[in-house]
Amino acid sequence: MLLRRALFRTCRAKSLRLTGPAAVSSWQQLAPRTVAAQCQRTATPTTGFVSRRMASTAAAETVAEEAAEAAEAAPTVPLTDADRQRLNFQRNIGVSAHIDSGKTTLTERILFYTGRIREIHEVRGRDSVGAKMDSMDLEREKGITIQSAATFCDWEATDAIDGSKQRYAINIIDTPGHVDFTIEVERALRVLDGAILVLCAVAGVQSQTTTVDRQMRRYGVPRISFVNKMDRPGANPWRIVQQIRSKLRIPAAAVQVPIGTEDQFRGVVDLVHWRAIYNEGHKGSDVVISQEIPAEVLELATQKRQELIEQLAEVDEEIGDLVLLDETPSNVQIAEAVRRSTIGLKFSPVFMGSAIKNTGIQPLLDGVCDYMPNPSEKEVLAIDMKNAATGTNTSASATPDVPLVPAAAAPLVGLAFKLEEGRFGQLTYMRVYQGTLKKSMQIWNVRTGKKVKVPRLVKMHSNEMEEVDAIGPGEICAMFGVECSSGDTFTDGTTQYSMTNMFVPDPVISLSIKPKGNETPNFSRALNRFQKEDPTFKVHIDHESKETIISGMGELHLEIYVERMRREYNTDCVTGKPRVAFRETITRRAEFTYTHKKQTGGAGQYAKVSGFIEPMEVDPETGKDIAFENVVMGGNIPSNFIPAIEKGFYEALEKGTLSGNAISGVRFVLKDGAFHAVDSSELAFRLAAIGAFREAFKLAAPIILEPVMTVEVVAPGEFQSQVIGGLNTRRGTIVDSEVRDDEFTAVAEVALNEMFGYSNQLRGSTQGKGEFSMEYKLHQPVLPNLQKDLEEAYRKTLPQVKK
Repeated sequence: MLLRRALFRTCRAKSLRLTGPAAVSSWQQLAPRTVAAQCQRTATPTTGFVSRRMASTAAAETVAEEAAEAAEAAPTVPLTDADRQRLNFQRNIGVSAHIDSGKTTLTERILFYTGRIREIHEVRGRDSVGAKMDSMDLEREKGITIQSAATFCDWEATDAIDGSKQRYAINIIDTPGHVDFTIEVERALRVLDGAILVLCAVAGVQSQTTTVDRQMRRYGVPRISFVNKMDRPGANPWRIVQQIRSKLRIPAAAVQVPIGTEDQFRGVVDLVHWRAIYNEGHKGSDVVISQEIPAEVLELATQKRQELIEQLAEVDEEIGDLVLLDETPSNVQIAEAVRRSTIGLKFSPVFMGSAIKNTGIQPLLDGVCDYMPNPSEKEVLAIDMKNAATGTNTSASATPDVPLVPAAAAPLVGLAFKLEEGRFGQLTYMRVYQGTLKKSMQIWNVRTGKKVKVPRLVKMHSNEMEEVDAIGPGEICAMFGVECSSGDTFTDGTTQYSMTNMFVPDPVISLSIKPKGNETPNFSRALNRFQKEDPTFKVHIDHESKETIISGMGELHLEIYVERMRREYNTDCVTGKPRVAFRETITRRAEFTYTHKKQTGGAGQYAKVSGFIEPMEVDPETGKDIAFENVVMGGNIPSNFIPAIEKGFYEALEKGTLSGNAISGVRFVLKDGAFHAVDSSELAFRLAAIGAFREAFKLAAPIILEPVMTVEVVAPGEFQSQVIGGLNTRRGTIVDSEVRDDEFTAVAEVALNEMFGYSNQLRGSTQGKGEFSMEYKLHQPVLPNLQKDLEEAYRKTLPQVKK
């Protein structure tokens, strides 16, 4: 192990000496993993060591040359001392978790201890005020977070080594826990530099926890784990730490040990700096630090500190070296290792506390300042749309290759990540990645190419606003009066950099909606607004029934929007029975040769296409399972008609012939065809593609797919048999079950079509004590009898052909 580390360092040093300083700096930024991988292979002690080392050196030179070229192509403005000073003391964090883990309660305490609010109000407060971050009436009534809310605060962190104090500026976004509002978590994590993953000390890692973990990985967001509700009976933080390692598959270790358990919980032992921290005074405002560790936890704390060092040795080179040499790391070395490995996405430090009992929140804030990255430490890449226009970058979804630097003097680049209809027009939430955004400034929308003026610039504190004149890089703000869409990139016009889009999941449930009485303009106005604000909320008109259909992520999602239409737009609505988003697909390859002919006097229509369709798996990179390929040789079909054929294919996918649902998982390969010099047109080839696809679809053994949900049920232990029996009657497959002291958790995969009305059944079978959550997993083939019923039901809706 020691030999391998020494050789690794030698290889890296040798490679660095081969290139100039400019290339080295850019190489370190752009390709650390490539060279590390080459060096790792080089460092293996084998007979071919010298030749491998030369190969590694050549790879290093190649990478350095590429990095130098990239640096020349995209000149960056260096950070000034003023930039570094400001960025070092700035953090952008989100608070994410499963439902009812205590996210909003935790954020309320953070705002109280940082002086942003004067009083603490609970989520389901008896004083009818409610938590600060839950500003909607619906949120306060239901006790859930529906929309993510942004705020900012200042925290005076105390240095554990010398006791000095430093003021940090922290931007916080509190996100919902329900899977129905997952887009709110998605777009928050897209623009944040770090996150607090909140876990319940009893329930631990739950279904939505794994969803949030997946979202954090997607955007490369470092996380601190916070085990909340340590005052609850049955709280077991060590089981939660183990679950983080096994279920979320990230190395983790506690950096604190609780002093007292359940209702005796009164403080924590800081394992990094080896001290005890207690909360005393009014609502835990006074933090008492003692260098003396209580005797009842001394042995456990010693054991857990050793476990922390061992976990760090696995992911951090410096601690690994010290462990190999049988040396004990100092407090400073441990703290630096925790920071390095957390920012490097290799490790998650686990903090403990109880938000409702006002314990352990201030040490968590210190941890955010100590271990979370500042905006300059997180690599941010953009796509240069000039290259896309000139053909260097053929696709807008190409890999981002332009590094952005959070320098105030750099050209402006900002991302509009959330829209809201405010009292004064559209409110656009913006993350500034580079440059400075000023009030009354002219900015360019990269997607539309339009120039707009910024009339008002504000910083958000939940639903309150503070006017500002300018916002620096790394900050989160909001603009009024700027028309745009969610995910648009803005610049100052000197560059055409565009940020990558966020992931938007497909809707899984639909229902028809119509206003009570006569339709008013408010009905369409509300639907248009909600559709613009929420990319997962879709609206369309069913061509057969002429009904308005709304689609979303779950029953609660659509129910909230229907209620908001009643409250905010004074429009009562009647909704139909929920519909499941079935899909159709094919199971085998089918050839087609189709000729479209039509003669109507004068120029007619003629087009011939041949090729095949075949099943297609989801592309792991793009997430798409539909593709059109053109392999026509010899000009049998003029190139100007190919886009019309592609358009016809995508049009045919919109409605299948089995049940009228969208078709997915198909690749359309165009091999040959024919055209007529006079009668061929784009319309003819589009209709030929539709006809060819429908003809081949029938021959490709088509099937209907239904959405399958991962359902997690938590209920008291005595109702275990009733719950599992209820899931079995709904064609559920039990995937996992866990029994704890007095309650159990069952995880099952159930078709969404079987889940309607389950909440009432669960309440009835568990005396109202059971609760469940579900999230979309995948589409699977339906049972043959259900497919037959769906086909017959669809056939009855089709107009009858007159004999």
